[in-house]
Amino acid sequence: MPTLFSRIVAGEIPCHKVCEDEHHLAFLDIMPLVHGHVLVIPKREVDYIFDLEPSELAALWQFAQRVAVGLKLAVPCKRIGTAVIGLEVPHAHIHLVPMQTVGDINFTKEKLQPTAEQLSLMAASIQARL
Repeated sequence: MPTLFSRIVAGEIPCHKVCEDEHHLAFLDIMPLVHGHVLVIPKREVDYIFDLEPSELAALWQFAQRVAVGLKLAVPCKRIGTAVIGLEVPHAHIHLVPMQTVGDINFTKEKLQPTAEQLSLMAASIQARL
């Protein structure tokens, strides 16, 4: 059965797309830690990030870097934090989280619930800076 992220890649589930190429997709987390929280995934379904081929892993991080640069321009912050947890969805992914403090990337805190309009505006803002 395809993962939630594979269903997003296939267009079965909508997302607020930030960036896409032939092998990768970046989209906004719908329950973000902070505004601008982006998920970066390989389009190929692989459960564990370190099961990617070395070239695929490098390409995923290069794609994430491109997105992070645009994200930092769109969301004023000190840093773009990264996290790879891999327990919640069995599809390799990188979290890009705009941070003012280390507490902004605390996955145990209550998540935000932005509206679809807020997500659309944020996605457009990031896209404009890529």
